[in-house]
Amino acid sequence: MSEDQAQQFLYQMQMLESIASSLDQKEGAIVNFLREAIASVESIKNLNSDKEIESLIPLGLGAYAKGMIQPNSKVIVNIGAGIALERDQSSAMTFLESRIKELQVALNETSSQKHQAMMQLEGLKEQMNQLMQSANPKQ
Repeated sequence: MSEDQAQQFLYQMQMLESIASSLDQKEGAIVNFLREAIASVESIKNLNSDKEIESLIPLGLGAYAKGMIQPNSKVIVNIGAGIALERDQSSAMTFLESRIKELQVALNETSSQKHQAMMQLEGLKEQMNQLMQSANPKQ
């Protein structure tokens, strides 16, 4: 095995490891978004009552204020690009459930891409080992 071949294999392996690491981080972010979206849907479902509900309103940096949520109150939903719309609870849940489906598709695609990168990395490792063994025959 020439030094150039070894360097090329190492470079390809480093690139695949970097890609797999990036996909792993992306996968983690998607999972977090999924959890948040599912929790939001559950919270909105719990709002569907005929009485006021006491809640904590986030003010930022871990600070909260107590507040009362009126029965059948509207929900403000971030639809992207810094735009938020006021929607009734049913419409907000429908929107969030569609986002959950999109996130699940993105998670599946990301997991598949990560799996492919890992498989390619394993293949390169095997090729590298075979080349090293053929370059260093047993004495």
